[in-house]
Amino acid sequence: MKYLFYLSAFFLLFISCEEPIARRPVRVSSPKLIKSTVERNKDLLALEEKIINGLVKKDTIHTYEPTTTGSWFYYETKNDSLPYLPQEEDVVTLTYNIMTLTNDTIYSAKEIGVQHIKVNKPSLFKGLRKTFTLLRENEKATFIFPSSLAFGYHGDDNKINPNTPIKSSVEIIKIDKFKTNK
Repeated sequence: MKYLFYLSAFFLLFISCEEPIARRPVRVSSPKLIKSTVERNKDLLALEEKIINGLVKKDTIHTYEPTTTGSWFYYETKNDSLPYLPQEEDVVTLTYNIMTLTNDTIYSAKEIGVQHIKVNKPSLFKGLRKTFTLLRENEKATFIFPSSLAFGYHGDDNKINPNTPIKSSVEIIKIDKFKTNK
């Protein structure tokens, strides 16, 4: 009986030491599919840039400035008296809204509420995260973002559809400078 027990234990140990078998992917992305997706995204971005450039040229009331990330903005309120712009690790108190390119409100600043954002932390959508640092305290600006800098191919699962370029008016209320221990 003991012999049978040891033989069974040895057999189980031998079987359990096999190498794991890799599973095959359920869906395989082919280079052709990836290339077509890249081309579609390039075409979409070109179309959105054309629309945004048309809006910028058509708006003779405001003076738009391009950003390095691919969005455009104009100042609603400018504050040249304060030279300080938000830096890494600063906490910025701000409000913003989200609109369509035709100025229909999607989310009001009241709905979103006052936000306390640490610079370069992913708590805002991509475009806003990269651009609100262009503003000083008590400045307000309206930004236009292509969909790739807004909510992208996914949308926000609520009011913003996939691949939707947006406008956003952003107001910086306060900048709390990061204090280093020196």
